[in-house]
Amino acid sequence: MEKIHLLKLQQGIDTKKEGIKMERVIVLNADYSFLNIVSWKKAMCILAKGKAEVIKYQEKIVNTIDKTIRMPVVLRLIKLIRTLFRTKVPFSKKNVMVRDGFRCMYCGATNVRLTIDHLIPKAKGGKSTFENCVTSCRECNHRKGDKLPSEIKMYPSKMPYQPTISQFLQEKMKNLGVEDIILESMRG
Repeated sequence: MEKIHLLKLQQGIDTKKEGIKMERVIVLNADYSFLNIVSWKKAMCILAKGKAEVIKYQEKIVNTIDKTIRMPVVLRLIKLIRTLFRTKVPFSKKNVMVRDGFRCMYCGATNVRLTIDHLIPKAKGGKSTFENCVTSCRECNHRKGDKLPSEIKMYPSKMPYQPTISQFLQEKMKNLGVEDIILESMRG
């Protein structure tokens, strides 16, 4: 019976009428490792399907047709989901940007379109690895071109490195604002 009410909630609630903004919910794996952040609607769907349990609730409530439900802030999945990486973080443009905090490593710009710059350019034999790539704004990447940093006297603010899984998850949680969600839920 509760599943039906949750599905009605997910489909029929007027968020403006109820005064609820799009709340974010932290999703943990079955082993309590961080997985992601989802909207409260997605969290309610996960709960309705019986795929998760609530670890911590918010003070906010949602009224359904015949029931009042406290909104979750942290969910834990019932079944363990194997993460994409076991021994090391796989190289990708997105993962380089996460490592660098979505900031240009040359000028520090954050609210611009970002690209990936190869310190040793591909034209000079550089590889696409964490140790050779940094996040760069288009302007800095264009200015550097296919030159080495020493040739153009343009050095990144932090030298690139292969992040450990722990470092990567910490940076990802910081970028997603997990700490803010937890602090906000404690204030009520």
